[in-house]
Amino acid sequence: MAKTLHYKSAEEIELIRESAQLVSKTLAEVAKVISPGITTIALNKLAETFIRDHKGVPAFLNYNGFPYSLCISPNEQVVHGFPGTKELKEGDILSVDCGVILNKYVGDSAYTFAVGEISVETQRLLDVTKECLRLGVEKAVTGMRVGDIGYAVQEHAEKNGYGVVKELVGHGVGFKLHEKPDVPNYGKRGSGMKLEEGLVIAIEPMINAGKAGVKFWSDGWTVSTVDNKPSAHFEHTVAVKKGQPDILSTFSYIEEVLQQKQIN
Repeated sequence: MAKTLHYKSAEEIELIRESAQLVSKTLAEVAKVISPGITTIALNKLAETFIRDHKGVPAFLNYNGFPYSLCISPNEQVVHGFPGTKELKEGDILSVDCGVILNKYVGDSAYTFAVGEISVETQRLLDVTKECLRLGVEKAVTGMRVGDIGYAVQEHAEKNGYGVVKELVGHGVGFKLHEKPDVPNYGKRGSGMKLEEGLVIAIEPMINAGKAGVKFWSDGWTVSTVDNKPSAHFEHTVAVKKGQPDILSTFSYIEEVLQQKQIN
């Protein structure tokens, strides 16, 4: 699908923020029920109901024919996994990617969850991938370039011994789910398109525990690691600003839920 480059006004960025915040709250609702024994199709239904109850529309549903409201990708699946009837089990990890259209504007965010207790090695993959997102987002300021974002992500992942997925990238977002520019998770400092105020992008490191390579499934959507080792995925919708980035989505709702679950 052809992508167009759009700069957003301050008013439009606030509307995208509202949509991105609904995405964040939806992911927090999903976080409440993720546990061994639940099916991923149940998570999909919960998310779609929550989005519609808050006057939003699932951005993924029927997008280029995608048949669900969430992309749910366990373990070795990288992204674009189909929800299904298989129950989650202790030790799984689960990337949940969500998009919402609210008042005609699109927000997009993803979070990789631990299902029950996970191994120390797998927790490290999640921690480093989230750090990659933070480091990439830090570069989303006026005057930097797309390559600076990719370099920050790649450098941190690879120095920790992980593979950076290159076949799939972040993207512009706001008026549509996918806009220009592409935002790769690899690159050279000082290369690529210059970042200017009003650009809104989805930054989304996809980091593999093993090799960087991926395989594409015959369903036309699901992507998994070539060596069947786990992959993690975190994503924020970010507006480029002078001095510091404006993160329109948030993990705070999710993390409050996860802290509460630990206490209980």
